Amino acid sequence: MAGYIGTGAVPQATQKRDSFTATAGQTSFPTSGYTPGYVDVYMNGVKLAPADFTATNSSDVVLAVAAVANDTLEIISYSTFEVSAQTFTGDVTASGGTFLPTGDTSAGDAAAMGYAAADGLVLTGQGSTSDVTIKNDADATVMSIPTGTTGVTFAGTPTFPDGSINIADLDIDGGTDIGAALVDADLMVVDDGAGGTNRKATMSRLATYMGTKIGGGLEFIASTDASDTATISFTGFDSSKYDSYLFTFLNVVSATDAKSLLLLTSTDGGSNYDTGSSDYVVQYFGYRAGAAFQGFDATSANINVSASQGTASGEEGGCSGHMFIYSPHIALPTRVAGQSFFFHSNGDIANLVTGGQRTSSADVDAVRFLYNSGNIASGTINMYGIVNS
Repeated sequence: MAGYIGTGAVPQATQKRDSFTATAGQTSFPTSGYTPGYVDVYMNGVKLAPADFTATNSSDVVLAVAAVANDTLEIISYSTFEVSAQTFTGDVTASGGTFLPTGDTSAGDAAAMGYAAADGLVLTGQGSTSDVTIKNDADATVMSIPTGTTGVTFAGTPTFPDGSINIADLDIDGGTDIGAALVDADLMVVDDGAGGTNRKATMSRLATYMGTKIGGGLEFIASTDASDTATISFTGFDSSKYDSYLFTFLNVVSATDAKSLLLLTSTDGGSNYDTGSSDYVVQYFGYRAGAAFQGFDATSANINVSASQGTASGEEGGCSGHMFIYSPHIALPTRVAGQSFFFHSNGDIANLVTGGQRTSSADVDAVRFLYNSGNIASGTINMYGIVNS
């Protein structure tokens, strides 16, 4: 180290030296051990070329040309060194080589990169906001793992190759039950045209679609609750979807005694209702305790749903039943048929089967229910459409 000024240099390697005095014709010399490739051999002080000896088994050095008696052989072997727990203040560049970590990281590491047999490459960090952050060349965050969590936050919209996510792994927001009945405004995810573009759609769209696919199915259209109501009207007619319609009556009570529930039709969407003295033909048959009653009217101003009802004490059950309206949109007189049960104004339970039709042909697109006088005290009337395809 002549001429070296400063503190002692950090050793770059360690060496071992084996010395031998050869016998005549000796070629093999047993050393104390070496690493192949890290051996120098000197014969009588002269360094031999690599072609002059073989040193491959980590123990013996074999000469290519035998020594003569009293030749002096020196074998110097070197060991590699390992740097442990070093601190570098500048950039570290591995030019033409590979950084090969062999140890795992630990929970206490502020920032570390390691390797584990099961995990492969391991990145560990502990930041006040994120544990691991990946940035682009503009120093903008692309992805981060919030501190102390196992979730990943993407700064932008991640892109996955089509079909790369198994449907069994799709768990949106935990996949928990909504905990309430579905309503029209609820949203679902739809693959638009099966072309890979996912869009949102409301449940009302699903209801409309199902209505076009369930041939002959009964589809709910509207419901009205009465509360001292003069009339109940329905305008939800749609000839592109429905062939016929069903109306149900649930305990429809007249506000005054001895009134009959009636049906009127409209051909202008409910702006006007047909009430002429010869607009309808009506036939009915009824039965109440101890007596039957029937009738036919070729020039009626309405169609009976129930006969005379009562609201006296014990008679508040009102009218319950149903009525069908057949093909109101075709160029024939619209026909109606129904059955109802109610308390008759004399206090008896009555049953009425009724049928009727308009006397003229027109597209009926609205109906109205009312009593022949007075209001509808209470009750519910529902409208359903019978899907035509």
